[in-house]
Amino acid sequence: MAEVILQNISKIYSDVDKHMGRHKAVDDISFTVYDKEFMVLVGPSGCGKSTLLRMIAGLEEISEGNLLIDGKRMNEMTPRQRDIAMVFQNYALYPHMTVYDNMAFGLKLQNFSKADIKSRVMETAQLLEIEDELYKKPKTLSGGQRQRVAIGRAIIRRPKVFLFDEPLSNLDAKLRSQMRIELQRLHREINATMIYVTHDQTEAMTLGHRIAVLNKGKLMQLDTPMNLYEHPNNKFVAGFIGSPSMNFLKGRIINETGLYFENESKQCRFSLGKDLEASLGSYVNTEVILGIRPENIFLKDDGSLSDCSLEVLAFENMGNEQLIYLSIGSQTIIVRRPQTHEIEIGDKVALSFSRKNMLFMVDSTGQVIDTTVLSNAGSGKL
Repeated sequence: MAEVILQNISKIYSDVDKHMGRHKAVDDISFTVYDKEFMVLVGPSGCGKSTLLRMIAGLEEISEGNLLIDGKRMNEMTPRQRDIAMVFQNYALYPHMTVYDNMAFGLKLQNFSKADIKSRVMETAQLLEIEDELYKKPKTLSGGQRQRVAIGRAIIRRPKVFLFDEPLSNLDAKLRSQMRIELQRLHREINATMIYVTHDQTEAMTLGHRIAVLNKGKLMQLDTPMNLYEHPNNKFVAGFIGSPSMNFLKGRIINETGLYFENESKQCRFSLGKDLEASLGSYVNTEVILGIRPENIFLKDDGSLSDCSLEVLAFENMGNEQLIYLSIGSQTIIVRRPQTHEIEIGDKVALSFSRKNMLFMVDSTGQVIDTTVLSNAGSGKL
């Protein structure tokens, strides 16, 4: 078993700034990484994800809370005593050593026999498909090959837990995509517990069994990739997960012989239907935010009634799809639809929103309002 348990973990820096005093880089975070799980920590720069990973590794002192690996408290244990291996963003290879020696170095320090070292190096090299690079120096390798060597150096020790600190961020887009596939395969092959830090939500959605979304040192939500995408708890998670980002429209719930949403510029106004009266009735005349993803907004081409009519600001042809940018007051919203060339900048287009895919958030807090009754409703298009 290699379960990792975080109990109310905090990292406090004292006197970072004479005006700030104490600063909590990680603020009271608790969750469990299950045995053999691939857990991803994701969030913007400065959210505390790398600090949290370094506390698990033993490279940063834990200010408050408890860290348990395999049921044992690790707060005062050295990195070596924790039986973990870490892969860094900058590879951290010894430039004067061959690939073979880089991978074997940790085993030599542990006094493994030459035969055992050779066996493990060859086995790991085959797993990572770098057998032909074993006697080359790191400077002769590509970025992807160097990262494979860094991963191999971690794998060869067979630790209880693997930690990855943005290992693909130095690679180009095509190579990152290839390495994501390799990491998925690697996890299946070695069947180990992995904790992976990234700021790239595409990496998080692709790799993670579960994803912990962090912001400003706090845990915003922890769930499976699809639950985060479809059922975010708050505006931050809704906006961070998904590309392009979710659209947000400020407005009000109004009651005029039924519930309506009206955006703040009054360019969009549409009925919400009877299904939402129970959950949104108490928010009448309250400032709310409507959240809806680009694929859940539709252009109306049949002349029927629409939710609103907006002007095209720009569009991007992506080959298989088109992203259309529309002006609504001081805001811009994005519509995703199949590729077409029948649109021009400045055109007025009629829109309709999928009611079953709407989120409503309290404007003052960003918390999502529970509208579970919506899941059984139709699209409600006008």
